[in-house]
Amino acid sequence: SILDKVKNALLGFNSDELSVTEKNGKVYVVLSDKLLFESGSAKVDKRGEEALKKLAEVLIRQTDIDVNIEGHTDNKPINTVQLKDNWDLSVIRATSVVRILTSKYGINPLQIIPSGRGEHIPVASNATAAERSRNRRTEIIIAPKLDKLLDILK
Repeated sequence: SILDKVKNALLGFNSDELSVTEKNGKVYVVLSDKLLFESGSAKVDKRGEEALKKLAEVLIRQTDIDVNIEGHTDNKPINTVQLKDNWDLSVIRATSVVRILTSKYGINPLQIIPSGRGEHIPVASNATAAERSRNRRTEIIIAPKLDKLLDILK
């Protein structure tokens, strides 16, 4: 299954860096921001790129899937010259991941959908630094293509 392939590809990473789960027929790869990015930055660092490369090796062989890349932040406000708020940061981080998967590792751009969810879908409260850290993540959601699913249902 794709779940097993993804889990095997990403074995070398700690559970606080990434997790792989299945829910409602979709595979969720959750990458912590400390694995992918420096604080407040949207540039993917070396170790994050290594994880994306291993994931891409599995995804490139799956033509019947859609890959949603969702950026998530904590609720600490951000306001810089480039970034108005957490929406901006989450979207730009998602597109940074998309660019690496498509231009560096050859994933079909038609299979990938980047989005930013800002601070609006937390997985922990934002009361402590550790909880805020859990909320700063990129979720890669792998789902069967809807047209393939509809063919199966017919």
